[in-house]
Amino acid sequence: MKLTTKGRFAVTATLDIALNQQNGPVTLLSVSERQSISLSYLEQLFSKLRKKGVVDSIRGPGGGYKITRPYADISIKEIISAVDEQVDATQCNGRGDCHDGNQCITHNLWISVNIKVLDYLGGLTLQDAIHSHNEKQNLHKSVEFFHKKSKTGVVVPS
Repeated sequence: MKLTTKGRFAVTATLDIALNQQNGPVTLLSVSERQSISLSYLEQLFSKLRKKGVVDSIRGPGGGYKITRPYADISIKEIISAVDEQVDATQCNGRGDCHDGNQCITHNLWISVNIKVLDYLGGLTLQDAIHSHNEKQNLHKSVEFFHKKSKTGVVVPS
């Protein structure tokens, strides 16, 4: 399955904006620092995301980026597609010339995988990603809480 850093970084950075825009637009510099993604790479990605209507840019002091629509209306597939990323399990990029100029015997299987993955990513939204992130954060906080309590001598039921 080919999903390069371009698609992964676009989703990661868009999710970061969504998680941090409650106090206003989010700068790409802050996303770069939090996610360890090159600022110049983010600028390229966000230019495409802006053109496709996923994010909007706000200029001037206090400027940055914000998500343009409700999170539930933005699919992960849309984010990946906005940066010209292709999700493809075939060796031939879907052309059907992967075996000496002809289709390999598993070509239709990999096309079927492509369809399933794209359907899945199309049904997964930015809201779903936020929910998943928040659940993980809450679980992490609960584990830390119980570790602290057990170190203070409070008996934790097993």
